[in-house]
Amino acid sequence: MAQCIYGLSRFLAWLGGVVLILLASISVISIAGRALSGFGLGPIPGDFELVEAGTALAVFCFMPWAHLVRSHAVVDLFWGVYPAAMQRVLIILSDLLMLVLWVLLIWRMGVAMVDYRSNGELTFILQFPVWWGYAASLIPAVFGCVVYAWRLLEDLGLTHPPAGFVAAKGGH
Repeated sequence: MAQCIYGLSRFLAWLGGVVLILLASISVISIAGRALSGFGLGPIPGDFELVEAGTALAVFCFMPWAHLVRSHAVVDLFWGVYPAAMQRVLIILSDLLMLVLWVLLIWRMGVAMVDYRSNGELTFILQFPVWWGYAASLIPAVFGCVVYAWRLLEDLGLTHPPAGFVAAKGGH
């Protein structure tokens, strides 16, 4: 199970990277088109709509891997002076809090997706249903919830990372 969770998390992170490369390309092409509008070129229609939905998707693809490898931003000014037991408790509490927040987030995303689907709202330029962006982001977000729960189980010693995996230095 650990191999599957870590493997899929890594795949999603790479997918998020590909999405960001595509979004950057769209932005560059669209900006160049605006700059060269005197030569009959123009921006990509709906570029901001694509960037908006794509950025959300990329972030949700990155988050599970970032959590597994403990690469979230941390403020560890006093971390080194805390006793090991206190560090362990703080890690468990922060992972529990992240899991609760993640569950709340996917619940609200799901509600928003259903609302947008039922009211039929479309994007302004491209006219694609707004709920599509939510649906695309909800898939890695739900998997992220599984990852956050898995990481909490690891912290509690109830499961372990796959053989050979090394978490970020310091473990926090």
